[in-house]
Amino acid sequence: MTKKTIGLFAHVDAGKTTFAEQLLYHTQSIRERGRVDHKDTFLDSHDIERQRGITVFADQAILTYKGTTYYLIDTPGHVDFSPEMERAMRVMDYAILIISAVEGIQGHTETVWQLLHKHRIPTFFFINKIDRVGADTANVLLDIREQLTGDVCAITGHLTDVAFGEALMECMAERDERLLEVFLSSTEDQAFWLQELQVMIRGRQLFPCAWGSALQDEGVMEFFDQMHRLTATDYDEQAEAPFGGHVYKIRHDGSGARLTFIKALSGMLKVRDELHYNSGGEPISDKVTRLLLVSGTKMQPVDQVAAGDLFAATGLTAAETGQGLGGCTGKLVYDMVPTLKSKVVFAESLNVKEVLKAFRILNDEDPSLNVVWEESLQQIHINVMGLIQLEVLERLVKERFGLDVAFGSPEILYKETIRSAVTGYGHFEPLRHYAEVHLRLEPGERGSGLTFESACHLDDLSPGNQNLVRLHLFERDHHGLLTGSPITDIKITLMRGRAHNEHTHGGDFREATFRALRQGLEKSDNVLLEPYYNVKIRVELDDLGRVLSDIQKAHGQFEPPQTTSTHAVITGLVPVATFMSYSTELASFTHGRGSLHMTFGGYDLCHNAEEVIKRIGYRKDADPLYTSSSIFCAKGSGYTVSWDEAEAKMHLL
Repeated sequence: MTKKTIGLFAHVDAGKTTFAEQLLYHTQSIRERGRVDHKDTFLDSHDIERQRGITVFADQAILTYKGTTYYLIDTPGHVDFSPEMERAMRVMDYAILIISAVEGIQGHTETVWQLLHKHRIPTFFFINKIDRVGADTANVLLDIREQLTGDVCAITGHLTDVAFGEALMECMAERDERLLEVFLSSTEDQAFWLQELQVMIRGRQLFPCAWGSALQDEGVMEFFDQMHRLTATDYDEQAEAPFGGHVYKIRHDGSGARLTFIKALSGMLKVRDELHYNSGGEPISDKVTRLLLVSGTKMQPVDQVAAGDLFAATGLTAAETGQGLGGCTGKLVYDMVPTLKSKVVFAESLNVKEVLKAFRILNDEDPSLNVVWEESLQQIHINVMGLIQLEVLERLVKERFGLDVAFGSPEILYKETIRSAVTGYGHFEPLRHYAEVHLRLEPGERGSGLTFESACHLDDLSPGNQNLVRLHLFERDHHGLLTGSPITDIKITLMRGRAHNEHTHGGDFREATFRALRQGLEKSDNVLLEPYYNVKIRVELDDLGRVLSDIQKAHGQFEPPQTTSTHAVITGLVPVATFMSYSTELASFTHGRGSLHMTFGGYDLCHNAEEVIKRIGYRKDADPLYTSSSIFCAKGSGYTVSWDEAEAKMHLL
């Protein structure tokens, strides 16, 4: 049976969940259609979702239509839950982007579109709510062409079971000279054009668009039937290959058992099969104990799954979101990352270990939280996208773990890097221990993170010990010296190293590596980085001057505005710290007519570094986990040497 994974995307309140209810009802997957306002929809099954009326979790349903099994994923529509949306996106074959015929393209619509474009997901548009007062399908279609893609083509009224519209053929012919010749000569039949359109959609050369009203049940199944005919997958061709898949979600059931949600991309997997993958650079082999097909809250045990299936497995102890399994190696990288951090606040009567355990379970499910236990402060810190996410987390912790927690005001998540190249030296030699490491630190490109290579000769250090240095560099974040924020955008090269035949033990190279890195930072020119938004603002011409002035006041920069006779579009780069609340201000002075689209634009130099460094007040010498000193041995005991004197005592100089 053919299998397809379809993702539903939209800005909040565009009608995405209602659209899903109609599909499930008409394919006999559910007996009655739920409504968001009635709090009884099939996919928004969590109490939090039903109470708030928004999708928070990327839940899935299974439906069958004309001999094809569809895995339908309903994704969150609020920007605070974008990481959850992107993790699900990476396993989709096709996407449906739903846009309101009244509100049109909104901020999150553009965020979704950019991610779909970056991850090369073939996409269909559905303009919803055409029954509403103020609906303007033609204008929304024009906005899609101008703001998202000029390769959109209307299929409503142009594609039926018996006819392939001439306007659709013209749209295709405009983009392919071969098809233009066929169109002009009229030598091919409807089946030819249908097959060619499938190819163009899958290759993202064309993006079909339909319209209707999900609430009134108008046009939904007609559109889905068109989509069914215009989409194809090749999982059957991968059936004989070894099993391979990607993890897209981690959850825990009511008993606490870990469920690993996987998209099978090739081969077959059976209960009790061994599944191989890497975790933290170490090879892992786990036995699959259960396989489950998941539809809403229902879980159906099965004996085996095959290419194209979405399923949950138990027995995998360390697989993480984005993890490649079996024949799929590597780990997926995600764009949607939090730019804020917050402190978890709870009563002293609560056991801190119990609270930390709960948050580590949540971190397992949503790795973008990046839960950190700050030992020196005795605090739990998390990374978040915004205030709505904190409100949801507060209730989630109460419902799942019975813990009353709150959160401190979100703060900007800063990072640090270096401006000059240096060599850092680390030596760890208390009695009966020994390791020495020399690391070259050089500034990396913005957004490159930490990179590693080895220029160390095998005569100096064995491949196993060199790999230990690499492993320890990436096993945790490393604090910078200015604010204690994570370091990034640094190229690290292992230059030299030494072990002892008898006295080098597990952990010695961790200590030497950390000290070498920190000693290098002590000597370097350190700089503070802050997160930036890529912004796109659309306003009437009368408001253009105000917007440009606001961006300058916010220490941002912008490109020359693009203008029409009535509107202007401004694109630029602005610090998150100064622009995170601008949407409210823009709505006020444009009376709701302006639109703002913001996406994470990476890190760059902090606009007020001195002020931030002073406010945070990080004391680099009082951070017990991050020392710059080295330890040497003399007369049978180890002694500490400060970072500025350690280089002269190194054994390999």
